[in-house]
Amino acid sequence: MELTELKEDLVKGLNPVSFVRTFLTPDEWQEKVLNFNGKRLILNCARQTGKSTITALLALHRGLYYSKQLILLVSPSLRQSSELFRKVSDYLNELKIKPKLIEDNKLSLQFVNKSRIVSLPSSESTIRGFSNVNLIIEDEASRVPDELYYTIRPMLAISQGRIILMSTPFGKRGHFFDEWTKGDWERIEVKATNCPRITKEFLASEKQSLGDWWFKQEYMCSFEESVDSVFKYEEIDKAFEAEVETWDM
Repeated sequence: MELTELKEDLVKGLNPVSFVRTFLTPDEWQEKVLNFNGKRLILNCARQTGKSTITALLALHRGLYYSKQLILLVSPSLRQSSELFRKVSDYLNELKIKPKLIEDNKLSLQFVNKSRIVSLPSSESTIRGFSNVNLIIEDEASRVPDELYYTIRPMLAISQGRIILMSTPFGKRGHFFDEWTKGDWERIEVKATNCPRITKEFLASEKQSLGDWWFKQEYMCSFEESVDSVFKYEEIDKAFEAEVETWDM
């Protein structure tokens, strides 16, 4: 590798935005994701805005330039896990100078620096064996069972690692909704109307076809009441927060 290439590689290692620009021009919100240095990041993003793309590149950057990292990609199903991992593999294959791998299969890879990227489906039994995790990316978090989320949280206790939840909303329920509304997180919201790659004409057509309820969730980042809900979420929440007078027996 020539001196110029070494300098460029050093810049990319220190600056994930520079690394990502090797492949694409990130949106402003995607740069915020790449530059985030905190522990908890939650992305409430419309469909097709680029959340999977940017987190796949973030995982690849972390694995390439940091040694002995364990990066987990968690999804609701094996198919979705495979899809997110495929994005990581595709970008890896686009690199001009490909790093050597000591492990390379359909759902995991390991670099010579001993960093691993592992993709897992939503199964508590298959994920409990992992510990000292440095980065967890939970894709389609609104569909991931709460018990799995509660299982992966302790994996960050020793490493003081980072967790990223990303999803479109799926009603006012589950850990994704709870963390978006109440948790101690850095929050980024990306509506379809804020994505330069999605046209107004397409959104108008979708709204007409899907109806208001689905359109708001899929494209406008809105947590809608379940269609079969008798009571509104705010009413239930308020009932639990109200003080209850106790009687001495």
